[in-house]
Amino acid sequence: MQHDLIAQARTWLAEDPDPETRAELAALVEAGDTQELAARFAGTLQFGTAGLRGELGAGPMRMNRSVVIRAAAGLAAYLKARGEEGGLVVIGYDARYKSADFARDTAAVMTGAGLRAAVLPRPLPTPVLAYAIRHLGAVAGVEVTASHNPPRDNGYKVYLGDGSQIVPPADGEIAAAIAAVGPLADVVRPEDGWQTLGEEVLEAYLARTDAVLAAGSPRTARTVYTAMHGVGTSVLTAAFARAGFPEPALVAEQAEPDPAFPTVAFPNPEEPGAMDLAFATARRAAPDLIIANDPDADRCAVAVPDTAAEGGWRMLRGDEVGALLAAHLVERGASGVFAESIVSSSLLGRIAEKAGLGYEETLTGFKWIARVDGLRYGYEEALGYCVDPEGVRDKDGITAALLVAELASVLKEQGRTLLDLLDDLALAHGLHATDQLSVRVEDLSVIADAMARLREQPPTALAGLAVTSAEDLSQGTDRLPPTDGLRYHLEGARVIVRPSGTEPKLKCYLEVVVPVADAAGLPAARARGAELLAGIKRDLAAAAGI
Repeated sequence: MQHDLIAQARTWLAEDPDPETRAELAALVEAGDTQELAARFAGTLQFGTAGLRGELGAGPMRMNRSVVIRAAAGLAAYLKARGEEGGLVVIGYDARYKSADFARDTAAVMTGAGLRAAVLPRPLPTPVLAYAIRHLGAVAGVEVTASHNPPRDNGYKVYLGDGSQIVPPADGEIAAAIAAVGPLADVVRPEDGWQTLGEEVLEAYLARTDAVLAAGSPRTARTVYTAMHGVGTSVLTAAFARAGFPEPALVAEQAEPDPAFPTVAFPNPEEPGAMDLAFATARRAAPDLIIANDPDADRCAVAVPDTAAEGGWRMLRGDEVGALLAAHLVERGASGVFAESIVSSSLLGRIAEKAGLGYEETLTGFKWIARVDGLRYGYEEALGYCVDPEGVRDKDGITAALLVAELASVLKEQGRTLLDLLDDLALAHGLHATDQLSVRVEDLSVIADAMARLREQPPTALAGLAVTSAEDLSQGTDRLPPTDGLRYHLEGARVIVRPSGTEPKLKCYLEVVVPVADAAGLPAARARGAELLAGIKRDLAAAAGI
């Protein structure tokens, strides 16, 4: 066993083009650290519908240049097998460790394989790459990013020529092509021959961002903005300036890209403590709202002044922002289809129905939402919003921020706030309260065990509400392809349980709907909603054994 591991490591070492990971692996071999070597050589990082994502380091179970070169060679082979020889592949990257190296390696592999490659001019938001694919008529796109994962991670996200992320069967076919790649020495990687794009591609994206706003709409909302140490600041401030909004007050400590993400435990606006510096800045600047992007700026978080909240500010849930943007688009006369993932609030369906608009539910992820026919607006509770599907067929934290700022400005002119509009929606459709039970694990078997336990002994009631139906989504439904998940309908509530596709987490999505007759009944309805959500969370954790 030990001998095999050392032999595998030496074979990998001989091919590794990166002096850093070579030195790292050589030290492990020298130290005879079989435990660490076993973890790194337990298999290969699996290419799926999220592409690749994992911890940086040497070996096939880590993100490194060897793994990326193989992924790029497999993608090139897949594209050529589809008759795309000579087609353009656009490559974007964020500011994480190794992102620029991985982008350059991808460009070299594509060029060596007879495709044309173009790399974005610098670390830029993921939606700029998604836009550039369609804008430049590319056959595929690659974004090097791990989004809001911990600092030690990086990732590799693949788009096809329609500008949306890959879905089955493309992911499996690309994975098979990657597995068929031979020795790295046989992968042709020239020193040059690809194009580095200029700022004009960003200019074209920024010109497009104006299109999400209504002509002549008010632009008075004042914001505090944080890029969460990511790549959003320059693009968001440029978009706000073009649109005529007041210049956002920046959270200075988080404004510049920093792959160490020094001020946050996890660079995700949803994580506890991640917004503390933004709240502190807001208490000094007294803006109308706080806007936060995640590190690759495809997600958008919003916080609002609330005297009832600790510190005077409250983060809105992704479902709340999703409903607010939908209501704003309806008010502006939007037509087309509104879509969301199954884990998002059912309020969107009620808003669409009342407005006479089409409505679709999809599996989790914008790779599915972006494919809805006639899509006008799509969102997901994890802070993802697609407000300009013709420009960017993916979530876009920059254009979402513009639309939120426009809505806040419209309400400000009326002497109202985003919270007032949320009250209106509760009165019109019932109070839709959502929450999440999310368990991060070190051992993935904990997740598998919890799913097995729920399948074998499904709960019959949660928080005193009877479970009226239980669906195993791995069987698929008449509207959805199979996915690893469970869905429970209760009297006035809904629960979905699924493993995360990008992190070692079990995620449980909870929603309760509380009827409310008038404004005077809103506080009681909120209290009832919170009570039910707490009860469901408690009972579900017990049922899942987590």
